[in-house]
Amino acid sequence: MAAELIDGTAIGKQIRGELKDEVSRLRARGVVPGLTVVLVGEDPASQVYVRMKGKAADELGMKSDTIRLPATTPEAELLALLDRLNADRAVHGILVQLPLPRHMDAAKVLLRMSPEKDVDGFHPVNVGKLVIGDPSAFRPCTPAGVQELLLRSGADPGGKHVVVVGRSLIVGRPVANILMQKAKGANATVTVAHTGTRDLPAMTRQGEILVVAAGRPEVITGDMIRPGAVVIDVGVNRVEDPKAEKGYRLVGDVNFAQAVEVASKITPVPGGVGPMTIALLMRNTVQAARQAA
Repeated sequence: MAAELIDGTAIGKQIRGELKDEVSRLRARGVVPGLTVVLVGEDPASQVYVRMKGKAADELGMKSDTIRLPATTPEAELLALLDRLNADRAVHGILVQLPLPRHMDAAKVLLRMSPEKDVDGFHPVNVGKLVIGDPSAFRPCTPAGVQELLLRSGADPGGKHVVVVGRSLIVGRPVANILMQKAKGANATVTVAHTGTRDLPAMTRQGEILVVAAGRPEVITGDMIRPGAVVIDVGVNRVEDPKAEKGYRLVGDVNFAQAVEVASKITPVPGGVGPMTIALLMRNTVQAARQAA
């Protein structure tokens, strides 16, 4: 029996609908949540993401600005811009779109941002707050989106064994921290594995919930999945396909065709985790506005 699909597009729309009501309440108090995105250079994928973020903010009735800088912009100029945005009370959330040009130090740029406006949740202050379970922390958008997908699809992680494949600062480690918290919607037993784990299949087959963010196309095959497990595939990989209209297709880190025959629930790629990232970015921006007010 094929697995039930977890529709990230529909769940993301549901979250945005909830946020629209909260934005209306804030606007009635004279607070308009404001998000400023800084894009340095002309990376095509980044331009698409930035456009989608701006559109989502506009639809919610938020204030959205995009500052575009040439790839040759000196690092000092970007840091000075962040200082101005940090001081601007109309800006509640700041997002510097990655990757940055090679002459810029992403870590230095991140540290220059005010933790109170770091709606990506990557500033060390917010990382520390997440680890200790401080509710004022901004949770990284993709990991927080994974939790929402589980809860809203009826797969509460409480008491379950969650295996996370991937240890990145962007997904693997924060999603493990979120799901292991002693809190409603979490409270899982979490194992973090990765592509260097000895006998990875034996590890992944233990997961009642399997979250895969390995960064390798279709690295998780059907025989690596526990029958009846819930599978959240965070990966998005472009692979060549001469039969496809564009000459390529998008696949996840899980072999979907095999996994769908083993799992009980699974996210598709695309249409699974991806839409959640923007929805949770909007939620973090509204949270920042609420906390500032």
